[in-house]
Order: sequence, then structure tokens, then C-alpha cells
Amino acid sequence: MSGLREAVFKLRGGAWTALFLLVLLFAKPTSPGALAAGLVLVALGQVLRIWAAGCISRYRGETVGAVRLATWGPYALVRNPLYTGNWLIGAGWGLMAGWRALLLFLASFWLLYCAIIVPLEEEYLFGAFGAEYATYKARTGRFLPRRMSLEGLAGPFDSTVLRRSEVHSILVTLLGTAVLLWRVL
Repeated sequence: MSGLREAVFKLRGGAWTALFLLVLLFAKPTSPGALAAGLVLVALGQVLRIWAAGCISRYRGETVGAVRLATWGPYALVRNPLYTGNWLIGAGWGLMAGWRALLLFLASFWLLYCAIIVPLEEEYLFGAFGAEYATYKARTGRFLPRRMSLEGLAGPFDSTVLRRSEVHSILVTLLGTAVLLWRVL
């Protein structure tokens, strides 16, 4: 199972593209309310990704790795804010595309991220950070906060990471949203 997880992790960017294409394939015109709600989720997801990316020094790579355990910013609330951001973006696209596309996205996201990618990352983090990670894991949810608190939100933020790594995500989100809107309108 470890080999499969490592292979999927390496291809997670392509998997994200495949998820978008599935949503696009199943997209049907939908209500203005669903379009508006979807756009709000997409925007929230991208803002969360920007915040999360600025709190870590490395996240674009073909192997799991971390130089230190980020526990501040959105990481004070959830262990996987980048993936939570992806979930919000994908769920927004799904809402914009209709219920079939939304259900397909949610099922695919669960399989790829919850069952394959995140367990690989958690295994690495536990091996690298041991008790520190176990304590952190006990107090934070995987994708959703266990508790809402302002404690721990402040911490280092490096905007150079955004220019180096997150610009691609922002462009993909904008382009994907535009293509999806063109398809359903």
C-alpha cells in the first residue's frame, strides 16, 4: 500500500486536474444561488491555500517532506489546510456544476486524499516529529477544526513561497473557475 500511496502522492497535481475534468464533464447549468455559493467556496478555498502556503517553507515536491512541523496559522486549526482549501475549491466547483458533479468530486476527493495521500503524509510526520506530531494530531482535526480558537494563529508567514509555489494554484483555480462558468452559463 505504501508504494501506491507514494505514486499517488507524486501525481497529486495531475489527480487534481483529473478531478476538475470530471466535474467539468458532468457539469450542467445550475441555479444562480448555486453558482454564487460555489464562487464563495472557491474564493474561501483559495484564500485558505494562500494562508497555508505562506506558513510552510516547502510543499511542492514529489516526495513527502517537512523541515519543521507547522502548528501556527491555519495549521493551528487543522492539520491539512492546503487540502481543506482544495476541498473547498472542488466543492465550490461541484456546486457550480450540479449535484452529480459535486457527489463525484466528494467521493473522489475522499478516496484520493483521505484514504491515500494524507495517511502517507501522517506516517512521515509521525516518523519525523514523533511525540510533537502526536500531540499536535490529538488537538487538531484532519480537515475540519476540532475547536475554534485564535490561539496559535500568529506565526511566521513567508510571501516568497507564494511567488515560488502558489501562483500556479491561483492560476489553475482562476482558469478552472472561468472554464466551468463558461460551461454552465
